[in-house]
This record gives sequence, structure tokens and C-alpha cells, in this order.
Amino acid sequence: MSRKLSFGVIVFPGSNCDDDLVHVLSHVCKAGVEKIWHKNYSLPGGLDGIFLPGGFSYGDYLRSGAIAKFAHIMPEVQAFAQQGGLVWGICNGFQILCETGLLPGALLQNQYQKFICENVYLKTITTNSMVSNHLNAEQVIKIPMAHGDGRYYADDATLRDLIAHDQIIFKYCDEQGNTTDESNLNGSLQSIAGICNRGRNVYGMMPHPERASESILGNTDGKGMFDSMIYALAKISNLESTPVAV
Repeated sequence: MSRKLSFGVIVFPGSNCDDDLVHVLSHVCKAGVEKIWHKNYSLPGGLDGIFLPGGFSYGDYLRSGAIAKFAHIMPEVQAFAQQGGLVWGICNGFQILCETGLLPGALLQNQYQKFICENVYLKTITTNSMVSNHLNAEQVIKIPMAHGDGRYYADDATLRDLIAHDQIIFKYCDEQGNTTDESNLNGSLQSIAGICNRGRNVYGMMPHPERASESILGNTDGKGMFDSMIYALAKISNLESTPVAV
């Protein structure tokens, strides 16, 4: 490649997965990466994508992501997304994206009001996305999740739009790919685990692919999502796509 892809990871008070993402982006994806403090009023130039990491921004007071949407940096993140830049929110990042309106719907308290921390299975609903183009349709992958407010909800009109425009990327399932009540641990509407916006450049998901992208962790199922992202962004920027190392 003539240059490295470059990413920013937004850090809020209470973020605790920012270093996980920095490690995967820099050491696994071999990309440039910079942490961006929530009080900044501008983004570094030349970014290919922005990540909103997991954690408990502002202690999850009021509700998850509700305060983070007012952070100084968020208007710049919104402008970046509106200009077509890749924005990917994972766990708390997904909650923040829904709060800001960059993604439709909301993340509610898990059914049974319990924090869930375990591996879950996801079925790939579409490969027409920047985070799933290296996966196969209906491929089942195992990804860790850890959240108390991950139950995806949207009204009927929003759900119809998501389905009509192929915006549902992943659903919770069992090991055989069946979407059942038992496999939908947090009670998400129609087992939805990850979605994108209409423009297909803003992505949100509750499970953590950054925790399953290296063989040393015993699980590389998340690697395909980062492979997909690197391929898509390299193609957009007319760069040579370098395979992601494990």
C-alpha cells in the first residue's frame, strides 16, 4: 500500500474497550490508530474510519449513551458520518450511535434485567456491508458479548425499513444458525445484534469482535469483520488490500 489506513478511537470517561480496539487496529490490522479524547472539538485529518468503543461512558447515568451524545467531539463524528466516513460503534458505541440518531432504534435493558457476559452465536444476515463482505451469507460466528442494556428495539415502521433496505447485518442464533428465543439472550427485537444506516457507512453491534480476532485468545471469528472493513476501505481509497494477520 502507498499508505496505511488510519483510524480514530473516541475515548469517553468510562470507556474500557478502547485499548482492545487500538491493539486490533494497530497490531492485527496493521493500520494507523489514534485515541481521540471526548473533549476535543475536532478530528485528526486523514482518518479512514472512527470507532466508538465499548464501556460505560459517563457511568451510563440517565441511560447508556445518553450523555455521551453531548460530548464535544460528537458533532464532528456526526459530520464525518454524514460525509460518508465509516463509523463503527461496538457495545456502548452502538448505544451512543442510536442516541445520536446516526443509527435507528434504541438499546434497552436486557430482558430479565441481568448483565450478560458470555460467548454468543451470530448469523450473518447480509454480506452487503463494510463489516461482513468477507463472511458468507448465513455464516454462523461466535463472538463474546458483555452488556446490561443490549436489547435492540425499534418501532414497526423502523423495523420495516431495516428489512426493506437490508440494514440488519447480524442476528443472535444458536450454533446451527437457528434464531430462537433461547439463543436471543438479551431479548432483542427479532434477535437483532447488529445493523447499519441507510448509507451503509455507520455500523453498530452489541457483541465484541475485537475480543475474538486473534488465535492467542482462542477465537478468531471476529477477524472476518476486520478483514471486511480493511478490504472495503482499501477499495474505496484505491489502496492495495493487505490481509489481516492473526
